Amino acid sequence: MSEETNQDRRRFLGVGLGAAAASLAPGVVLYGVAQAKTDSEPASNKVRWGMLVDTTKCADNCDKCVSACATENGWDKHTGRAETRPQWMRKVTLKDKVTRRTTSLPMMCQHCEKPPCVDVCPTNASMKREDGIVLVDKHRCIGCRYCMMACPYKARSFVHEQVTDQKSYMPRGMGTVESCTFCVHRIDKGESPACVEACPEKAIVFGDMNNANSEISHRLRLFSTTQIRDDLRLNLGVRYEGI
Repeated sequence: MSEETNQDRRRFLGVGLGAAAASLAPGVVLYGVAQAKTDSEPASNKVRWGMLVDTTKCADNCDKCVSACATENGWDKHTGRAETRPQWMRKVTLKDKVTRRTTSLPMMCQHCEKPPCVDVCPTNASMKREDGIVLVDKHRCIGCRYCMMACPYKARSFVHEQVTDQKSYMPRGMGTVESCTFCVHRIDKGESPACVEACPEKAIVFGDMNNANSEISHRLRLFSTTQIRDDLRLNLGVRYEGI
């Protein structure tokens, strides 16, 4: 690659980064370091955060987990076209072609151990923390949407419109990509994701999959669980029971 081409590429990325940063509220700083957790305690690979959904308890007409996610992270006020609305979390229905049995379940970023979105990102905006949480650094995101195309779960959304009334802990920006963060701002304070607390049937379990004594590890040992598109061998942070 010629020196002129390299300079053009650097200028392109610089302009993209500037545009993404400009679309955020002044003074807002997002998750710029993949290892960051708190000032005193960085995220560690000794922990692997994960989520287990018991689909046998997940009712077809219940979307409290989706509503809680939207309210907690500030995408509930979005009023744009249906095809451009955020999809941090959504309910989907699976149908067995043989038995015709249907199963309802929440779908979100699967927080892959080997995330395709990270592999294709040209600016390193898509990143995975040491504890397994996959995030987007909005200051680096240039809105190319390669990560959206690479995600097998359609778990990422592009912000088309100007965003107002943002949450201080979860800022969003027009022209950037976003997705479920496992409510990282809550996890780093020792709390559970909003969807876990909101589920009336307690169908969602969250915890450290590396901790043999955690509830999620116990259930993963005790029950048969499924990874969506396990043929891709991405080692997902979200597992489903009952499908």
